Amino acid sequence: MDILRISHVTKAFGTKKVLNDLNFSVPEHSVYGFIGQNGTGKTTTMKIVLGLLERDQGEILVNGENVTFGQNNANQYIGYLPDVPEFYDFMTSLEYLTMCGQITGMLKKEIREKSIELLNLVGLDADHKRIKGFSRGMKQRLGIAQALLNSPKLLICDEPTSALDPMGRKEVLDILSSVKEHTTVVFSTHILSDVERICDRIAFLHEGKIALSGTLEEIRNIGKGDRIELEFLTEQDAKKFSELCAGGKKTGRTKLLFSKKTERDMLEMMKCLLQNQISVVRLERLEPTLEDLFLEVIGK
Repeated sequence: MDILRISHVTKAFGTKKVLNDLNFSVPEHSVYGFIGQNGTGKTTTMKIVLGLLERDQGEILVNGENVTFGQNNANQYIGYLPDVPEFYDFMTSLEYLTMCGQITGMLKKEIREKSIELLNLVGLDADHKRIKGFSRGMKQRLGIAQALLNSPKLLICDEPTSALDPMGRKEVLDILSSVKEHTTVVFSTHILSDVERICDRIAFLHEGKIALSGTLEEIRNIGKGDRIELEFLTEQDAKKFSELCAGGKKTGRTKLLFSKKTERDMLEMMKCLLQNQISVVRLERLEPTLEDLFLEVIGK
């Protein structure tokens, strides 16, 4: 079952159309990467899903329930982590989660049990200091705990790792990966290495539409093996081979990269190396990276 379905959604601000017939769906218990350049409409999409922003056209269903601007009953199924979560700095983690639980009408015993469980999950269980002393990474982890307090079916995270150091990013990604057994995670990002690390499915947003989507494996298989990289012993060998075999791009002092090459091309290269007695350290058929595919999608 799809926990989130977005159909033919459009949104314009004045004359600028940010979302243009946007369509995608998110299966349950997946980690879904929503990828796009800054300013392409990722946050706009999430605000529309949350009922915080009115769409111009289209339909959005969360757990089968229609999303309505201003009075969004579908939010009972959603946990949300903004890119910069805000807290009451004078509180401790437990005090903050207790307040959130009380606001949403949870029972006192349930609030305490769930808060302790979640603080343990995000690695803040033993920390009793005030939120004022938290690092950015600790605040993001507390934000995840707060978003999971009501056991949502869908956890939406807007750029959750964009301002974190490598350790903070790892901690947040590990948490998001670990919770997919209990919820579905959608997170927007422009950091492609984060996507490769934890996502099951991804979608590239470009010019208000989904330009490319699928499982991570499906996306990686697009254009698979169409590039060949050679690494030579010396710079002179690399130069000699580039003169014999046109079309190579120099990617290092002794490296050449050939694009749009077939298996037959690879055999011809091996034949050329042998005939001209040119030694190589490595000859490799490369799979495209997400970065390669993303740059191709946006036309760069």
